[in-house]
Amino acid sequence: MSTLNLGILAHVDAGKTSLTERLLHAAGVIDEIGRVDDGNTQTDSLALERQRGITIKSAVVSFAIDDVTVNLIDTPGHPDFIAEVERVLSVLDGAVLVVSAVEGVQAQTRVLMRTLRRLRIPTLVFVNKIDRVGARHDGLLRDLAAKLTPAIVPMGSVRRLGTRGAGFTPYGAADPVFSPAGELAERLAEQDDAFLAAYVEDPARLSYDTLRRELAARTGRALIHPVYFGSAVSGAGVDTLTRAIRELLPTTSGDEQGPVSGSVFKVERGAAGEKIAYVRMFSGALKVRDRLPVGDGEGRITAITVFEDGTSVRRASVGAGRIGRLWGLHDIRIGDVLGDPSGATAARRHFSPPTLETVVVPGEGTDKGALHAALTQLAEQDPLIDLRQDEIRQEISVSLYGEVQKEVIQATLADEYGVDVTFRETTTICVERLAGTGKAVEVMGKEPNPFLATVGLRVEPAPPGSGVEFRLEVELGSMPYAFMKAIEDTVRLTLNEGLYGWAVPDCVVVLTRCGYAPRQSHAHGTFDKSMSSTGGDFRLLTPLVLMAALKDAGTTVCEPMHHFRLDVPADTYGAVLPALARRRAVPHTPSTDGTSYVVEGEIPAAQVHALEQLLPTLTSGEGVLEAVFDHHQPVTGPPPTRSRTDHDPLNRKEYLLSVVRRVSAGAR
Repeated sequence: MSTLNLGILAHVDAGKTSLTERLLHAAGVIDEIGRVDDGNTQTDSLALERQRGITIKSAVVSFAIDDVTVNLIDTPGHPDFIAEVERVLSVLDGAVLVVSAVEGVQAQTRVLMRTLRRLRIPTLVFVNKIDRVGARHDGLLRDLAAKLTPAIVPMGSVRRLGTRGAGFTPYGAADPVFSPAGELAERLAEQDDAFLAAYVEDPARLSYDTLRRELAARTGRALIHPVYFGSAVSGAGVDTLTRAIRELLPTTSGDEQGPVSGSVFKVERGAAGEKIAYVRMFSGALKVRDRLPVGDGEGRITAITVFEDGTSVRRASVGAGRIGRLWGLHDIRIGDVLGDPSGATAARRHFSPPTLETVVVPGEGTDKGALHAALTQLAEQDPLIDLRQDEIRQEISVSLYGEVQKEVIQATLADEYGVDVTFRETTTICVERLAGTGKAVEVMGKEPNPFLATVGLRVEPAPPGSGVEFRLEVELGSMPYAFMKAIEDTVRLTLNEGLYGWAVPDCVVVLTRCGYAPRQSHAHGTFDKSMSSTGGDFRLLTPLVLMAALKDAGTTVCEPMHHFRLDVPADTYGAVLPALARRRAVPHTPSTDGTSYVVEGEIPAAQVHALEQLLPTLTSGEGVLEAVFDHHQPVTGPPPTRSRTDHDPLNRKEYLLSVVRRVSAGAR
C-alpha cells in the first residue's frame, strides 16, 4: 500500500482544521465531525488549542483513500507559529492550501504558497466557505492568479454561491476547460515544448484522458495548481477534493530493504515525561530494539507506533514512506537525521528566524529550577524558542515571532507545568557586526594574566550569514588538543554576547598564539594545579582575550529589518503613508493593481506589530500587510544594549569580569 504524507496549510481561520475533520469523516475514520468553536476536533488535542480555537502544534492523523494511506498533517495558521509549519515541510509529499472564499488571499497565504513553490511541493488549492455570505468566485480566481501564482486551473463551477445550499460541480470531458483550446491545454502548452507542438499542430489529439494525465504529471511536479471550491462545514466539494488528492498528488512507497534514512520533524513529551520523536522514513525500516547514534551518544528504540485509520497503533517497525512515533531516544532533537543522511531531508530554514525576544519573569513563589526545566522542555518541542540564560542577572529570555506566541507560552507553563510567569516588554533581537579587524593577546606569566595559559586571537569581519569560523595560525600539535578545543568552544560561547550584549554571528576568529604549562606532579605523584595548565585556564582566559580583540576591532549594533508588501485601497493610501513614516518604514514607489495600491519597502522589525494593529483602522479592514525578515541594518543614534545590561561596554575591566563570571558559570 502506497503512502501520501499530506500537509494542510492556510492562513489562520481559513478552515483547514474543519477541512481535516470533513476529510476524516468522509473516509469513515470519525463518526461525528468536530467543530473548532466547540473545541472537539480530532487534531487540536491540546487544551489550549481547544480554548483558543486555533492550531498551535502540528498533528498527524491517518486515513485511507482506496489503496493509498494518507498521513494528514494539520499545521498552525497563525504566523506566530510558522516554525511549526517549517518543520513539517521537509516531510511532505504534497499539500492542500486552504483559502477562504470570503477573506480571500491573506498575508500568510502568500508566504505559504511562495514557500511551497520554492520547495516544489505539489499543491492543490481548496477555496473554503463558499456557503458564507460574501463568498467570491471569479474575483477570487483573479486574486489567486495575481497574488499567488498564474499557474492555477479551476477544476469546477460553483452554484448558489454565498448561500447554505452552495455546491461545487467538477468539470468533465464536455466542459470547456478540458477542450483542446481550453484553459488547461493553454497552461500545459506554456510549460512543455512537445505539448505546445501538439497543441498547435493537431489539437484533436488532445483528448480528455490525455489532458487528465498531463494535469496529474504537472501537478506532481508542482508546475500547475488545480483549484477546487467547497465548504468544509457542509461538505460541498470535499468528495471532489478527496478524489483529486488520490489522483493528482504523488504517493511514495520507498525501499524498506534499503539503508535506514529518516528525519525527525517533531518531538513531544508523553504522560510520564518521556520523549516521543515523530520521524518520516525515506528509506529502510526502523525496528523496536534498534540502536541508533543520537546526539553525542546512542539510543535504543523501545516502542514504535504508526498512524492508521485515525489512530496511532503499536507496531514492531516503521518502514519507508511512513510516519512513526519512536520512544527510547532520550537525546533526540528536531531536525536529527536517523541513519543515512543522503536519503533524508533534515529540517531546514524555509522561513525567517524570530526577531523578537522577551525576558521571562517568574511569579511570586515560582521555583526557578522548575521554570527552567519547563522552558527547556518547550524548547525541545520548538527549538526556535531559543532559551538564553543570563547567569549574571539570573534571567531567562526566549525568542518569539509575536505576541500571541508569548500568550501561548504563558498559558502552557501555567496549565501543563503549574508554573506562573509574566513577561517583560517584547524587544527586537539585534546583532553586532565587526567594524574592522582587531587582535589581542595574554601571555602566561605576565601581568595582568592570572591564568596558566597563553592565548592570542585576531577577529575579522565575515559576510552576513556566513557564521563563525575558527582558524589556527599555530601548529595543531603545539599544545594538547583538549586545550585547543576549550579555546574554540569558549570562543563560540562568548560570541553569544558581544560588547553591547548582542550576539556576534558572522566573523572569523584566528588563534594566533598559544602556550601552556605542562602537567607537573610532586615526588609522591600528586598533580599540582598551581604548576600545570588545565582546560579551565583556557576557558577563563579566552573570553578576556576575545573581548579585548572585539574592542580593538569595534562593533556596530544592527537591528533586524523586514521587507514589507502592503496592499491597500487606493483612497486610503494618503492616510497610510504618514503612518509608514512614523514607523520608520522606507516605502518604494507604489504600483496600482485595479483599485488598490501596492507598495513595498523596508521597516524595522520592532515596528511591524504596531503597523499591523494600526492598519485595519486606516484601511477600513481592507489592507493586507506581508512582512518577512530581510537583513540587519546599523541602528541610528546610541547603540542599544541587551535588556537590562548591568555593565558598561566601554569599561573594559568591569565588562571582562562579567564575561569571565558568565563563561565560568556556563562551564560548570
